[in-house]
Parts: sequence; C-alpha cells; structure tokens
Amino acid sequence: SYVKPGGLNDGHPASSKFNLFESFTRKIITMLQAKPDLWASTAVFITVDEGGGYWDSGYIQPLDFFGDGTRIPLIVVSPYSQGGKVVHSYYDHVSILKFIEKNWSLPPITNRSRDNLPNPVASADDPYVPTNSPAIGDLTDMFQ
Repeated sequence: SYVKPGGLNDGHPASSKFNLFESFTRKIITMLQAKPDLWASTAVFITVDEGGGYWDSGYIQPLDFFGDGTRIPLIVVSPYSQGGKVVHSYYDHVSILKFIEKNWSLPPITNRSRDNLPNPVASADDPYVPTNSPAIGDLTDMFQ
C-alpha cells in the first residue's frame, strides 16, 4: 500500500508543519503495530518528494541526462529493519522500486529505466561515492 498525506499533513513548509506529518506517520505505524500478524510482515518506507531546495554538500551522481537531485531522508520502520542504523549506500526514489523487484523476483520496468542500474559498491575511503557509478541501491542493506 501507498499512503500519501493530504496538503495539511504532508510536511511541506508552505502548506503544513512537519509535526503534522510526523503525527500522521506515527498514527499509521501505531495502527499497524496493533495488529501483530500484519506488523510481522510489514516494512514502512517514510520519505519525501524533494530535498527542500537547500544546498547539499553530499555527492550527487550524474545518473543520466537529467542527473539526480539533492539528498532526501528515507526512514525504514519494520520488525526486519535495524533501528538506529545509518546506511551510506547511494539511494534514489527508484530504490523502493528496486527493493520491490528484488524482494518479489520481478523484472525491471523497462530496459532504459533507472531500476536497471547496479547496486553501488562503496569505497573504503568514501562510502557515499560508489566506485561503479552510476549505481542505485535496492535498500536491502537496511534490513537484518
């Protein structure tokens, strides 16, 4: 399932407050956790659609003609995720799609889509910059 908050709860600065987005998200997770059978097989991916336009010193890969945007947060809440862990792999919104494809053995959408890119191989010197660029992770290293 996908859940998208309405304009008053989406956390965008112009139309909402972030604490409303946080409350919206907390309510969904609390309802899921109240159903142990459902929660046992659930992963909640919390992300936003943009980085807010602020300057970002992080590495941005030249993925294709359009490039990639600034970094955005992604939080995974699940009985299978590792709480408090920070993962340095290079991810993109398409990483959620790659996770679904890998988890359910599905093929990429098309031969030209970004979900065809390999998973990143991290350098010991700088885990944020893949040695095999362009590459986008499939989120599996966020799970136990």
